[in-house]
Amino acid sequence: MSDTPRVPTPDDPDFDAIGDLLEVLDLRAEGPDAFLGRSQPQPHGRVFGGQVLSQAMVAAGRTLPDDAPRHIHSMHGYFLRPGDATAPIHFQVERLRDGRSFSARRVHALQDDRPILAMSASFQTADEGLDHQDEMPDVPAPEDLPAVGELLADVSDGPAKKWVERRAIDIRHVEGPIYLSPAPDRVARQNVWIRAAGSLPDDPLIHAAVLAYASDYTLLEPVLRRHGITWIDPRLRPASLDHSMWFHRPIRADDWLLYSQSSPSATSGRGLGIGRMFSRDGVLLASVAQEGMLRLKGR
Repeated sequence: MSDTPRVPTPDDPDFDAIGDLLEVLDLRAEGPDAFLGRSQPQPHGRVFGGQVLSQAMVAAGRTLPDDAPRHIHSMHGYFLRPGDATAPIHFQVERLRDGRSFSARRVHALQDDRPILAMSASFQTADEGLDHQDEMPDVPAPEDLPAVGELLADVSDGPAKKWVERRAIDIRHVEGPIYLSPAPDRVARQNVWIRAAGSLPDDPLIHAAVLAYASDYTLLEPVLRRHGITWIDPRLRPASLDHSMWFHRPIRADDWLLYSQSSPSATSGRGLGIGRMFSRDGVLLASVAQEGMLRLKGR
């Protein structure tokens, strides 16, 4: 009989989504620049891209110098292979440079000695400089929008229903979701309120990592919305290809954030999503870009 502890899933009555996510981000050190992490189980058996991105950020942040706090300001990741959600992930960090103000890191996430993610990240000490930002769109408040549980209340239990309802991120679509039916307006833009579904510790690296985790859920939806496609379309074959993120100002991922998204282009089986994340009071906190493979079976 195996001594490996059973990994909790959303099917468990006492499942704690935030506690599970924080445990996943609490990587185990295997050496000064090597870490080990587990994955969250998924109905399809593949590692969620936002999860491995957030873990790689934590691994990079664990190797920073102790002279002064350095917070992540950018990261760029490439998804190289599908990950196995039932197998551990090894994170190897390369220290590219530690300057007076900036630290650069490269991280490889490995399974079976093969990279599933390659990520570079840069961290900076606090500094002064020029300051401007985009304006936040005028949209309804998150409390005026239905939670996913309300949207799926009349849907019979399927293999993934609880996994959507009990995830660690509360997601509320301003223009309505495209889980089950196409958007009435075929436009390549949408607005989504997001926040962690529980309180997070006062650790800036954890808040940045949770925001990266959350950023991967909906950023390709403007492409699907524009073409009248839903997530349950049996023809759809989606996969993230790369993901970039810039952190402009201090964040709290357990407060409501408006994730304003658009898609400037889709071609050759790929779609590009661009996102801006605003605090509830209109401060631009982060910008995101992701390209994904969005193939339709039979085309």
